[in-house]
Amino acid sequence: MGKPEALFQGKVFLSCTREKSYTRELVLDQPALSYIFAGTFTVTDGNDTHIYHPGDLVIIPRNQLLRVAKIPAANEAYRSVAIFFPAATLRKFYASHPVPSQPLQPKYLAIKRHPLLKSLFTSLLPYFELQDELPAGLAEIKIQETLTLLNDLNPQVQELLGSFQEPDKVDLPSYMEQNFMYNLPLEKFAYLTGRSLTTFKKDFKTVFNITPGRWLTDKRLELAHYQLSIQKRKPSDIYLDAGFENLSHFSYAFKKKFGYSPATV
Repeated sequence: MGKPEALFQGKVFLSCTREKSYTRELVLDQPALSYIFAGTFTVTDGNDTHIYHPGDLVIIPRNQLLRVAKIPAANEAYRSVAIFFPAATLRKFYASHPVPSQPLQPKYLAIKRHPLLKSLFTSLLPYFELQDELPAGLAEIKIQETLTLLNDLNPQVQELLGSFQEPDKVDLPSYMEQNFMYNLPLEKFAYLTGRSLTTFKKDFKTVFNITPGRWLTDKRLELAHYQLSIQKRKPSDIYLDAGFENLSHFSYAFKKKFGYSPATV
């Protein structure tokens, strides 16, 4: 799967892919929303997958571990508009909009369809026909317009976007068992579990009595073996889901652990 085309216009951009599908893992350092014009957008966390269609709008918070997929329609490229919300912009906006004392922290938030939202995002499309950047200040205006509409139409938005807390220290066994299949560096796992890298490694060895790298590889290979032997999937279809960066690395690690090629399972 290749990379999609992305026409960046400041903090607002149009995502477009003409290939069969495009999948990536996300841990954003700032919240973002995606409005789908064509194709299908899926969001998967450790437990569930949610599917979004043209006209749907979903907000993805920062510091949440997700896998997203962009899938073109039968005869049309996948297209969506995405807007990223920098912390400085959100702090300024919510300084004048009260936020609950206990902010909402879902992994993502689907927004109910509304004519005003459709009009807002449709109005952005002509700008992406330009060869130059958006006119100066337009991206910021559109971000402010988006925040105002979302804040008025769905109270949960301010609970989500108005939260600036860093990740709390979470239960390490539960978090790792739920998210081991995501291909992240140890530094990112440490951050998302509310730990320094040193503390993460120390806590991990105490809990699992094995290094994080070895544990992650073993868990991913066990998952891959189950998907191949029980679910009867192909190696080329599962190596990403199992947390491996490419098929050759997966095949090498699989054969080293089990003594035979994943293609022969």
